[in-house]
Amino acid sequence: MSKLGDIVYKVRSKNAGPFWLTIDVFCGLPEVFQRVSNGLDTDVVASCLQSDADTLKRFDIADLNVVKISIPRPAIQGTVYDRDMHGASFAQIISQIEI
Repeated sequence: MSKLGDIVYKVRSKNAGPFWLTIDVFCGLPEVFQRVSNGLDTDVVASCLQSDADTLKRFDIADLNVVKISIPRPAIQGTVYDRDMHGASFAQIISQIEI
């Protein structure tokens, strides 16, 4: 098994508005995309992000070799409870998942 961040081209997370975060897993090659698409368990992702699996949205885009994941933000962007205003730290969490 390998960590997701070690086998893909790039993992990026960012805001998708004040209420949602988006994590993009850029696989680069079709064979890496297939490995990630088949091996990345949505429930594990939700657990790592401390999110409800029922609200997580996942899009496997084979034409681009990208897996896109969107979750509701833990706190509304810019509130006193928001610990990551830009949503950038979530990429590091996802990168550590074993595939």
